[in-house]
Amino acid sequence: MIDLWAACAVVCALSALGTWGMRGYALRRQLIDQPGERRSHQVATPRGGGMAIVGAMLVVAAAALWQWPGQGLPIAGAAAGFALVAGIGWWDDHRPLPARWRLAVHGVAALGWGLLVAHLSGQAWLGALAALFAVGLINVWNFMDGINGLAATQAMLAAAAYAWMLPAPLSWAGWTLAAACLGFLPFNFPRARIFLGDGGSGGLGFALAVLFGLGLCAGLSPWSLWLPLGTFLVDAGFTLATRMLSGQRWWEPHAQHVYQRLARRFGHPRVTFGYAVSSGIAIALFFRLQALQPRWEAVGSIVWLATASTIWLLLRKGLRDY
Repeated sequence: MIDLWAACAVVCALSALGTWGMRGYALRRQLIDQPGERRSHQVATPRGGGMAIVGAMLVVAAAALWQWPGQGLPIAGAAAGFALVAGIGWWDDHRPLPARWRLAVHGVAALGWGLLVAHLSGQAWLGALAALFAVGLINVWNFMDGINGLAATQAMLAAAAYAWMLPAPLSWAGWTLAAACLGFLPFNFPRARIFLGDGGSGGLGFALAVLFGLGLCAGLSPWSLWLPLGTFLVDAGFTLATRMLSGQRWWEPHAQHVYQRLARRFGHPRVTFGYAVSSGIAIALFFRLQALQPRWEAVGSIVWLATASTIWLLLRKGLRDY
């Protein structure tokens, strides 16, 4: 049996070494994000470092197939969807693709994962919920990958929260994902020497959707299972709804998220830290609510959503000039 913490240390090291290598590759291939009015950074920065996280997690999937051959179908299915989403994002990092092509690939990966969750849980509605979250999280992490350390820290915290609640060996997926994010972070925070890129951010979103789906299969209540992801979901969801209702081209890059406005006002490190605190509170509530009866769990989740939404609205109003 492979030791969990040794595996996490190896994954962290693979991610760090891979990120260092991806930075050199991005500089050679001129995969550079330039500053602009729709971006939150002020210095030209390489992109694509998140593919190191993708590579490390595919190594984890291969090791899991060897360690637990009886679970080959869910492991291989999750890895295939993960590779598909990361792959189309990596292609887009090199040569921008029409949004409909990317969304089509995201839909295929999400549908495949949803069918697996339905098969594993024996409940079609859980599979539909898992597929919906997969499409949403892929795009949320892509939308929210805009300032130093934000997307990686949010993914790391959510992955650790799910790992804490999932039974072994399912928890390994969460701990190793958190370790892979940790290996990437020194290159992205507090000063960004490389960004995740579309391949890395989309891959992270799908990986978190896998953990969400594993939670459904393990019997964790969906009423609060979304809470570790809630800080990102509130900002991305309300911003997206606002853009759609105002008739904007919602799929295009922009700088209207609250986190982007906060970054212009307070700087990247403070915003990343603030979002981490918000997620920490949501995760603590997630742990507490899982022990309650479903009706109280629903009440707690709704109260948190109402509170977070109110804070978002107040921040957006107060930051309208940024």
